[in-house]
Amino acid sequence: MPADLSAPASPTPIRRVAGLRASSLALLVGCVTLVPALVLAAPQAAGAAYPDNPAQPVNFGDAGFVGPEGGLQLNAPDVGMASTPSGSGYWIVASDGGIFTYGDAGFFGSAGATPLNAPIVGMAATPDGGGYWLVASDGGIFAFGDAPFHGSAGALTLNSPVVGMAVAGPTTSGYWLVAADGGIFSYGTAAFFGSAAGIRLNQPVVGMAGSPTGGGYWLVAADGGIFSYGQAPFYGSTGGLVLNKPIVGMASS
Repeated sequence: MPADLSAPASPTPIRRVAGLRASSLALLVGCVTLVPALVLAAPQAAGAAYPDNPAQPVNFGDAGFVGPEGGLQLNAPDVGMASTPSGSGYWIVASDGGIFTYGDAGFFGSAGATPLNAPIVGMAATPDGGGYWLVASDGGIFAFGDAPFHGSAGALTLNSPVVGMAVAGPTTSGYWLVAADGGIFSYGTAAFFGSAAGIRLNQPVVGMAGSPTGGGYWLVAADGGIFSYGQAPFYGSTGGLVLNKPIVGMASS
């Protein structure tokens, strides 16, 4: 799957909201941002007022909301999001590779007009916010802006589909991909610290997050089980709880 695509696309107008605080956490129905606090996300969490717009994030705490306001019609469902370094904006990605930008998030291109071999399942932003990567379920990587292409699993025969990705720290140039069986694929300067591929899982892995230093990562399963590797400490999990809905993603502090 090619990288650094220049597919024609029209960026969504960027909207700014005054007073949005940098330490933010925005929760999307079905996915999470990669912003402060180690968080597990399950759809329809108690106490949330969920909009009927499937692309409208639900914000908690001091997380600012910068769009969309509603009425956005999607060609494909949203599957992930990432925040800008300032916390004053975010990108939302759809399964067809379409990108929607809000706040101070810049538009650097999308895969919305590109025939995909497999749907997009997640994204990650570069540490400086000048670009982003999209990852497909077959492990294909699409790089935009200043996000370098370090390789992909698109040409590999996978035991399980890729379900997410994470950037390897604030200053390094690399990323990890994680598959539903807990397998880890490392690219660029991202080091391999272990995987859950050889573990019998109660539920499939649905996402991952890198530690702030890039010296480790967490994997999260649909039942809320957490697997920590490298310098990523274990703080607990919801693996022993009875959940109303499965966990679908996580974010690190």
